[in-house]
Amino acid sequence: MKGTGNNIEDRLYIGNMVGECCTRVLKTELEKAGCEVKQIEPGMAKVAYDPEVLNMEKISEILKENGFSLIVNKDKKLVEEIKRAVVDLVHNTTYNAMVRNSDYLVGKFGKTYQYLSSVFSENEGMTLEKFIINQRIEKVKSLINEGHLTLSEIAYMMGYSSVQYLSTQFKNITGVSVTDYKKRA
Repeated sequence: MKGTGNNIEDRLYIGNMVGECCTRVLKTELEKAGCEVKQIEPGMAKVAYDPEVLNMEKISEILKENGFSLIVNKDKKLVEEIKRAVVDLVHNTTYNAMVRNSDYLVGKFGKTYQYLSSVFSENEGMTLEKFIINQRIEKVKSLINEGHLTLSEIAYMMGYSSVQYLSTQFKNITGVSVTDYKKRA
């Protein structure tokens, strides 16, 4: 937290924020309350506000009224940062099969993968590896829906050793074979 004139700047970690719709709703509600939203993305917002007009208790109330929660626990903040890093790696960059997920996260956070995985599992009720797999399968579904790549190209792009391995993992996660999913797309 740092002051800028009369305003306080703060980074908020926000739970239950899952997509663009959430960011639009929250941005609108915070701005209505007199908060300047400098940056907002799923799980995080950088804001500036006048403490004489708005305080953290009121901001927390706005979040709660809209189905979100303010995260203050250090480990839960780390989990939200891990989620954003994984989503960014899988969905928003050209996935590089040569970069192992664990190496990427260790480099980004400067902590051992065992530590990151342990904190993630304790706070999310699922393993970090399962979360990464789920994100990869979501990306695979998106690539199938786009219809530009073959399954072999998708498997290679997403770091799977074979189409068979991709197909097995896809069915385990979605309950539908990749072939049936592709027919529906």
